[in-house]
Amino acid sequence: MIKVLVAGALGRMGTEVCKKVCSEEGLELVGGVDMRAATITPAEGVSVEVSTDLEAAVKALQPDVVVDFTRPNVVMGNLRKVLPLGVHCVVGTTGFKAEDLQEVDALAKAHNTGILIAPNFALGAVVMMKLCEEAAKYFSDVEIIEKHHDQKLDAPSGTALITAEKIAAVREAHKQGHPEERETMAGVRGGDYEGIRIHSMRLKGYVASQEVVFGGQGETLTISTDPVSRECYMPGVALACKKIGSHVGLVWGLDKLL
Repeated sequence: MIKVLVAGALGRMGTEVCKKVCSEEGLELVGGVDMRAATITPAEGVSVEVSTDLEAAVKALQPDVVVDFTRPNVVMGNLRKVLPLGVHCVVGTTGFKAEDLQEVDALAKAHNTGILIAPNFALGAVVMMKLCEEAAKYFSDVEIIEKHHDQKLDAPSGTALITAEKIAAVREAHKQGHPEERETMAGVRGGDYEGIRIHSMRLKGYVASQEVVFGGQGETLTISTDPVSRECYMPGVALACKKIGSHVGLVWGLDKLL
C-alpha cells in the first residue's frame, strides 16, 4: 500500500482527493493537513485526523506521498519541508515561477525523491494540449481563453501557461493581429506569451474550462475542454500517487506519466 497524506485536505480539491485515495486500490489515506485541525470521514468506516503542522504530520505518519492542493503562497514552503524528509510529492497547486521549478527539482534530486507538478490532472486537458501541439504546426495564429471559478487566485492558469509553452515549442514566435493595433483600454488583448494571447475569465459557475482558438485563412479551429465536476481530476491524481515513486527530480505535467 502507498501511504498518502493530503495537504489542503479540507479544501474543495483536497476533499475529493481524500475520497479518491480511500476508494483506490493500492492507496491508503493516513492523514491530512490544513489551516485548522479536524477529524474527517472521507469514506464509510474511514476516519482520519487533519492537523495544522505539515512537518510534524509527515514525521509522525511516514507517508510515501504528500499530495498538495493548497495555495500559491503556501506550496513552496510545504515542498521545502517535505522533500528533504525523503517523501515524494504530487502537486496540483499552481502559480509556480520558473525559479520555483528549478529549486524543487534540485531539492528533490538532492534527497532522491520525485515530485510531480501538474497544472491539470484531467485526461481531457492532457489530450487537449497534445492536440494543440499538433494544430500549431499548421495554424500559426492562436489565442487561449481560460475560464475558472471566481475563487481562483492566480491568472493565467497553470493549464493555460503549459498549453502556451507546448504551442510555442512547435511554432515561431510572432506578433499576432494588425501590426499597428493598439489597446484603448489596458489589458483587453490579454497576456502575451511569445505572441500567443492568453485571456483569463473568473466567474461563478465555472470549474476549470479552457478554449484554444487557432486562426487560418478563411477558417478557425477550436479545441476546448470543459470539466463539469472535480471528479474528473481524481484518476490522474491516483495515477500520480502510484507512479511518482519511480522518479527522481521534477516531473512537469501529467502527460509525462501517461
